[in-house]
Amino acid sequence: MNAVPAGSELTRDRGLELLRAMLRIRCFEDRCIPLYGEMKIRGFLHLCNGEEAVAVGAMRALTPEDAIVSTYREHGHAIARGVPMDVIMAELYGKQAGCSRGRGGSMHLFDASRRFYGGNAIVGGGLPMAVGFALGQKLQHSPAISACFFGDGAVAEGEFHESVNLAALWKLPVLFLCENNLYAMGTALERSESEGDIAAKARAYHIEAEAVDGMNVLAVEAAARSAAEKVRAGRGPVLLELRTYRFRGHSMFDAQLYRDKSEIEAWQKKGPIITLTTRLKSLGLMTEDDYRRLEDEARSEVEASVQFAEGASWEPISELERFAYAEPTA
Repeated sequence: MNAVPAGSELTRDRGLELLRAMLRIRCFEDRCIPLYGEMKIRGFLHLCNGEEAVAVGAMRALTPEDAIVSTYREHGHAIARGVPMDVIMAELYGKQAGCSRGRGGSMHLFDASRRFYGGNAIVGGGLPMAVGFALGQKLQHSPAISACFFGDGAVAEGEFHESVNLAALWKLPVLFLCENNLYAMGTALERSESEGDIAAKARAYHIEAEAVDGMNVLAVEAAARSAAEKVRAGRGPVLLELRTYRFRGHSMFDAQLYRDKSEIEAWQKKGPIITLTTRLKSLGLMTEDDYRRLEDEARSEVEASVQFAEGASWEPISELERFAYAEPTA
């Protein structure tokens, strides 16, 4: 796996900014857990605890013009992209003020103004969408690129191979971001893939690919910036295999009988938040008071989003059939 390249200087401001971004995601999802138990949030809920470095590091390499396609585990991606917590929480509540008007819920966050083209409940379903966005960008001679997040389970789907193949053939501006958390739902990677090196699979299609320590936000950011620059330069698609780990189950219904608690605990010790915090403190760039302040700020923001969602209105029944068909334009 790649290391953080020389020149990636860690300053106090940069370190605290990255830590703040990851804490916002962690605190948001931690708050969602009791809300789900209280049935404030319904349907499926997939948390990304432990994977915050992927969202934060990758998004820092992208511009506002780039198109983002996510997965059903997309809370962190949306928050890191700049979608306000208020509208995300309202969406989880199913309220009209949500980013998808309460119609999508946890798995379908969408914000066209930020070119965040939604989570996708279909495993691998976002891959061909990202290729389509990239084709449009190329035909329009746009400097923008498409970034596509997907899990290791999607690599077993035909859409992965079709999408990577077509992007390679046409040299499309796609940044493929594989969040390899070692488990496709409850199936370990080594039990489903004869070749577990996902970067190697991508290189078989003659595109650049590398494995990255997905628990290290600095490494993710550096790798994503380098990859994005290559894609923008017209060198075709690039794939990053971001090796990470989710601390919680696949969804809130997951009893996690497929992995030992000791494995989870071992990964938690090298989680992205604790790793960056330890490094910043060891370099004298932050104190425990700094950490508490950032955590308190994140929790306050989350609580404000809960109050917003609580007070938001439900979509009226009169609009139930709206958006079932495209609305006529003037």
